[in-house]
Amino acid sequence: MLKSVLIANRGEIACRVIKTARRLGLRTIAVYSDADADALHVAMADEAVRIGGPFARDSYLKMDAVIAAAKQTGAEAIHPGYGFLSENAGFAQACAEAKIVFVGPPASAIRAMGGKSEAKALMAKAGVPLVPGYHGDDQDPARLEKSADEIGYPVLIKASAGGGGKGMKVAQKKSEFRDQLASAKREAQNSFSDDRMLIEKYLTRPRHVEIQVFADTHGNCVYLFERDCSIQRRHQKVIEEAPAPGMTVALRQRMGEAAVTAAKSIGYVGAGTVEFLLDADGSFYFMEMNTRLQVEHPVTEFITGLDLVEWQLRVAAGEKLPLAQDQLVLNGHALEVRIYAEDPDRDFLPQTGRITHLRFPAETAHVRVDTGITEGKAISTYYDPMIAKLVVWDRDRGAALAQLRRALAETEISGLVTNTAFLAKLAGNKAFAKADLDTGFIGRHEKELLPSVPAAGDEALLLAATGLLLSGRSVAEDDPWSVADGWRLYGGGQDHLSLIDISGGQAIHRIVFDYAKGGFVFHLKKSTMLVTATLSSEGRLGAELGGRRVWAGFAKSGDDVTLFLDGASYRMRQAPIAMEDEGAEAAALRIIAPMPGRIIAVHVAEGTQVEKGAPLAVLEAMKMEHVLKAGHSGTIEHVGCKPGDQIREGQELLRFAAPG
Repeated sequence: MLKSVLIANRGEIACRVIKTARRLGLRTIAVYSDADADALHVAMADEAVRIGGPFARDSYLKMDAVIAAAKQTGAEAIHPGYGFLSENAGFAQACAEAKIVFVGPPASAIRAMGGKSEAKALMAKAGVPLVPGYHGDDQDPARLEKSADEIGYPVLIKASAGGGGKGMKVAQKKSEFRDQLASAKREAQNSFSDDRMLIEKYLTRPRHVEIQVFADTHGNCVYLFERDCSIQRRHQKVIEEAPAPGMTVALRQRMGEAAVTAAKSIGYVGAGTVEFLLDADGSFYFMEMNTRLQVEHPVTEFITGLDLVEWQLRVAAGEKLPLAQDQLVLNGHALEVRIYAEDPDRDFLPQTGRITHLRFPAETAHVRVDTGITEGKAISTYYDPMIAKLVVWDRDRGAALAQLRRALAETEISGLVTNTAFLAKLAGNKAFAKADLDTGFIGRHEKELLPSVPAAGDEALLLAATGLLLSGRSVAEDDPWSVADGWRLYGGGQDHLSLIDISGGQAIHRIVFDYAKGGFVFHLKKSTMLVTATLSSEGRLGAELGGRRVWAGFAKSGDDVTLFLDGASYRMRQAPIAMEDEGAEAAALRIIAPMPGRIIAVHVAEGTQVEKGAPLAVLEAMKMEHVLKAGHSGTIEHVGCKPGDQIREGQELLRFAAPG
């Protein structure tokens, strides 16, 4: 076994690798950028080395700096995690030349699968089935468009060197092709410094099923069953599960053997994933091979009882695979959700900000949380906005879904917008429960899933107000000035406060109440309600509303309040009493930047009349292009940005004329 390993990554995957490496007795070395100096993976490692500035290109993507850190600390091996340098053949080669063990496949295997076009040519030669498409070297837009015409629309335009949904667009018809191609090429160039494209037939209702393979240096290769990753947004996975629902033994064997054939054809070593599109008739087509450990590997670990990182380290040390194919056993069902700082109600726009409150469910034999962040830390524009992976297991899919719903209800995050409420809706969706899965699931069920958080009703408003009032008590309970018995120095117990429902369209609610013994009497439109409640120092709000007992989570940071109730996160802000509803109407006229970035395109001018949903501008942030659309119809009164502008979060970009 190896004695030391440097993890050339950050976040949850770095923490994940460190846990297994330390269990096996290896000395662990972390690397970090200036943005990650106090990150969790740095604290967990035995040693840590700074490798550069906050941008990935200045740190985690600097091969020389990573290898220098390994030499400086005497690391025998480098584990690349996923992303960054994990699928960089040049980096694997540089490790070999530096006599450092690369925990992954040889550079030749990465190179073979690194270009999607070249990989598909290899797979065709190996007899692995492919989706009809163009994977050629001629990248002239006219040639690509001609291929799309021949294949037939809709077509998928995909970066040859890409992954993670970046540089990937769908052209539904010929008139869309050139614009979508240009956008895909820009994203690919920014993300991979390679704007080569391939064109494929876009299957309208396929499932995304991938096979986990593992190979050693002794000629052994096995498949560790499959994962279904069909639930996606922006071509990125949202929920992964294993095994794939409805998978027959015969189909599993055919797909598994095809994946092993793919791996052996390129001399593969280590952990890899062969991704297929599975059609309704049982036909499957090779998409790509990820020559690294996948984000979703924990679901495979749950159903096999194996530690895939341990297998990686053992194979890298020259050992044989611990088990043969006939020794692998599939047990139960596992699901994983990716918790992101993103706004599902705004086309899953990535979010930035500081996490002011963070609570995950307790880890058990049924629940696992992989994260690289702690309360008080910030999600920045420098890296992927993933906060954590929540993974559950049980004896079958129905029981595992129940575990997932419970675990999501126990997850609390405030300080920025996340997708947890959206995930809770997905987990509770009837079609998802029936495993009616394909890659278009979210789009097809959008009306059921969005908005992810509804406008706050009376119960949520009263609980938020109660938590706010209780959290303001900083004096002793026996202090006569703090006793809630309705007595006031100047007489009269009635009071009021205003809450802005941030997650419910910025509506402003004026809440009138009286202090009562042990609680508050709230005055609703047509009735009153007595609320008695307690608030623990951990933010547990226990309340009785009209004789009904309710438990909720409560978090407060400055004037911002988050209420966690029944799987939903209601974000509110205490407002000055004088605020009027017109404030929300005025805000609706402004298009503001949801995050820092660069303006790529502006589609309107002053005086332009637009309809609801019309594209107004394109913002590039986090290596992705985000189209800013009109929330309502109207006339553009002012344009405050132009292509090339670097803009800050909250900056006004465009403004509508007031109606009438």
